[in-house]
Amino acid sequence: MFQYATDVMSSPATIAAHIQDVSGDPALYPNAFFNQVANGTLPNVSIIQPSGFVDGHPATSKLDLWEGFVQKIITSVQAQPALWNSTAIILIFDEGGGYYDSGYVQPLDYFGDGTRMPSLIISPYTTGGNVYHGYADHVSIDKFIERNWNLPPISGRSRDNLPNPRTLLNPYVPINSPAIDDLFGAFHFGRPWTAN
Repeated sequence: MFQYATDVMSSPATIAAHIQDVSGDPALYPNAFFNQVANGTLPNVSIIQPSGFVDGHPATSKLDLWEGFVQKIITSVQAQPALWNSTAIILIFDEGGGYYDSGYVQPLDYFGDGTRMPSLIISPYTTGGNVYHGYADHVSIDKFIERNWNLPPISGRSRDNLPNPRTLLNPYVPINSPAIDDLFGAFHFGRPWTAN
């Protein structure tokens, strides 16, 4: 029998097993993110939401505090070669932070799509300093996870069912709209990238 996510996530045992803090005493919080990094026991996917003090939102934080938080995550994962060799860290901004540009916004459905947001992908399988031009949004992370682990879309009507974009001259404007990228074009999985 299928259970809705709200039913599953209303179980205290499920919440305790899957929603962890970022850090804490390893004896009390063995599944906290930084403890799992130190132990080399991260799950296949970890989603981290910073606290309001370090999230970079202008109303409650500063961008340099968010950058410090992100740097701690990256350096801790890179310090564990077995983890780093199979990791992609995808950083996204919340559109509420005001850090966006005025580029093309694709009309996806009744609700449209949000303004373009900067995002970063840090991985040994990406080439640093390059701009990836695929039309992506927050759903691209779902599509990446689904493709990487051969999982079905979330539902029959969710945006992760949309095809990957095809483009002509303007790399940001899909000719097969509505379309959302799965981010695979930003990677080269044949071998890790190394600086010369």
